[in-house]
Amino acid sequence: MSKGKGKVVKKKKSASDRKQYYYKLVLSDTCAVCKTPCARGLRYLARMKQPGAVGKGVPCVLTRTYG
Repeated sequence: MSKGKGKVVKKKKSASDRKQYYYKLVLSDTCAVCKTPCARGLRYLARMKQPGAVGKGVPCVLTRTYG
């Protein structure tokens, strides 16, 4: 009997080994002066213009970093 070629099995990286993205939270004043506004930022800005609106910021795609 001849030996067949075995398949090379790559191990999957566990969730703790993968790089994770981190986004900075920005407030509506930052979104208002942004040079490249995104849909999420514009939606947040419109919500914050309503009277009595309370916001804690929105994750900004432009501030993405690896952790």
